[in-house]
Amino acid sequence: MTESLPADVADVLAVVLNSDGPIEVALRQQVPHLRVRERCTCGCGTAYFALDPGKVAPASSGPGTAVVAEARLVTEAGECPGEVLVFAQGGYLSWLEVCSWSDDTEVTLAAARQWLRRGR
Repeated sequence: MTESLPADVADVLAVVLNSDGPIEVALRQQVPHLRVRERCTCGCGTAYFALDPGKVAPASSGPGTAVVAEARLVTEAGECPGEVLVFAQGGYLSWLEVCSWSDDTEVTLAAARQWLRRGR
């Protein structure tokens, strides 16, 4: 089942894709057309996207799967417990992954959203 793009996913994409590079500009144009196809069941917040490629042009990220944007997560204490990665397949946004590098700090999309917004 496909659902509309939730605010937490949209906010994190806005921060991570906030660059004037041609790939980021093209990917931001895809965001209004994205839907969440599936979410990771572990609670991390990773989201897999569905997109109608007939509605928007691909970014020039290449024909395969590529990490097209990333952001390290920094806590209030200055620790880096993980990162957010944005993937594209064939130039189209495919998924947003929340990665944890720490057993001490819970890294979720909600936490990533808070840390990224603070760092703007």
